[in-house]
Amino acid sequence: MQSLVAADPALDEKIADAAGRTDEFTCFPAGHSARVADLAERIAAAMGVGSEDRATLKTAAAIRDIGELRMGRDYIAGARTLSADERLDLRRHPVIGEQQAAKLDLDRGVQLVIRWHHEWWCGSGYPDGLAGEEIPLNARILRVADAYCALISERPFRAAHPIGNARKFLIEWSGIEFDPTVVRTLLDIEPEPSPAENQYQ
Repeated sequence: MQSLVAADPALDEKIADAAGRTDEFTCFPAGHSARVADLAERIAAAMGVGSEDRATLKTAAAIRDIGELRMGRDYIAGARTLSADERLDLRRHPVIGEQQAAKLDLDRGVQLVIRWHHEWWCGSGYPDGLAGEEIPLNARILRVADAYCALISERPFRAAHPIGNARKFLIEWSGIEFDPTVVRTLLDIEPEPSPAENQYQ
């Protein structure tokens, strides 16, 4: 992973370690969290977000699911559909992640981006039911980057989605789950599938 907190190499190493352990526990490919962080930072740069806020976002993106690691539930890595009780339990992970970020002495901005990275544009997300621009921009960016990278990554229970399908998903859920401006920005900076790829989608 590229440096996330260059001013503090020891903390940067802790973040990289936490990101790697979270990827392993949640059964994402190695380096997945680094890719989410990189994409989130690129979206933010394209939207004119300042360098300090981009650094906050990149750190939060790298350890956004540290709450899942702390919870340690077997179902998180399971190759099956979650039960209603498991889904409800999993909704606790952003708040637990916020607490874990505080234990790493990360600033409040990082903690809150982690807390709010599952809020939805329409207000149906969690844990606080924020809507629209009530959700800070960094959290809205992370919601889009996280969803996109998850879709195009292989999981134990499914193959990776083709890029074209992932783009269609973001468009279909734009204005519902995702901030439409953030979605447009991602689509602008990420390449379209080639014609050869499109024939299989």
